[in-house]
Amino acid sequence: MVRALLVDDHAVVRAGLKALLEASGTAEVVGEASSGEEAVAKARSLAPDIVVMDLAMPGMDGIQATRRIAALGTETKVLVLTVHDENEFLLPALEAGADGFLTKSAADTDLIGAVEVIVRGHSYLPRRAAALIARQKAQQRDADGKAEALSDRERTVIELTARGFSAAEAGREMCLSRKTVEGYVARAKSKLGLKDRRDIVRFALESGLLRPETEQ
Repeated sequence: MVRALLVDDHAVVRAGLKALLEASGTAEVVGEASSGEEAVAKARSLAPDIVVMDLAMPGMDGIQATRRIAALGTETKVLVLTVHDENEFLLPALEAGADGFLTKSAADTDLIGAVEVIVRGHSYLPRRAAALIARQKAQQRDADGKAEALSDRERTVIELTARGFSAAEAGREMCLSRKTVEGYVARAKSKLGLKDRRDIVRFALESGLLRPETEQ
């Protein structure tokens, strides 16, 4: 029988998943965790066959927890089970080491099959996975190419702006005047075709100039 660890910060969700898995006769739930930190600790101590991992949790999120579990070097597999759309989170989950991706809306019909596929050594992905991954990697390459067109100072002001620095704060960090920083920001936005800070943050994440807080 498959030994499973359930990770979700909502007890009622864990209870529902446990009932679903154990009623099928496919899996035995050997542990539960309500945070990423607890998930990593229990994956290390329990060595389950599979971790069913939520993404959105306080503290360490599911992506970072997945990465740390993959780094343990055990045979434990990770199935990401989330309410989030695969368009945004599929590639980060796979790059972190997840073996499968499933939305919670499909859990009642697809969870058992996903677990069985993954523990046999295969991946379980959405039907659109190949197209999504190809598109996201193309976007990432495009962002990388655009980043190369920036000067060192333009790259720095984009990174600081994405991190929430005002022009004055970035100027103090770089030993430049506020007006000079604003000029660098304007030129960088023009080169990259960006309109506002939201665009700057998105570009900085896609290009690797800015990493999510949990990865720093």
